[in-house]
Amino acid sequence: MKQESITGQAVIETERFHLRPVRKSDLGVIEMFAGDKRVAMMTSNIPHPLPPGAIAAFLDRVTAPDRSEDVWAIDGSADGEREILGLISLKHVMDYQSEVGYWVAPQFWNTGLASEALNALVKANPLGSQSMVASVFQDNPASAKVVTNAGFALIGESETYSVARNASVDTWDYVQRLTE
Repeated sequence: MKQESITGQAVIETERFHLRPVRKSDLGVIEMFAGDKRVAMMTSNIPHPLPPGAIAAFLDRVTAPDRSEDVWAIDGSADGEREILGLISLKHVMDYQSEVGYWVAPQFWNTGLASEALNALVKANPLGSQSMVASVFQDNPASAKVVTNAGFALIGESETYSVARNASVDTWDYVQRLTE
């Protein structure tokens, strides 16, 4: 597939959708969902309101050959759904560890979509990580359920800055060990 050769990212298939590398042509749909206050408020790095050019800059960064984060679109088009249902990513933290991040469009909340996407990403382990880490806001118990259902173990609490909230937010921090 041409997209794979450009990005070096694998396409990961599940029963309901494909995780495929984001493309610059995804800009409009990502902008629509990321611009939703409900989505932005549950992330550390999506501003609200979304400034002009923010998603274009994001796509430039995550599709660059020297990127430090691989981002996949949760693409439901093979199953008759929207092409973009959300995004899931792995940041290259260290040679042996990656950090998971994800968001799902509000109309797909509580459908198991995030759990299925995270489980597929963990199983595929496309960066060959020995472990994956994740942090979720403590006021988002649904996200905590997603990571614990994927086998992540709580390792502590901390806080992170949320751009949309313009404040530090308490988090639960998790790890999933993938190799012994």
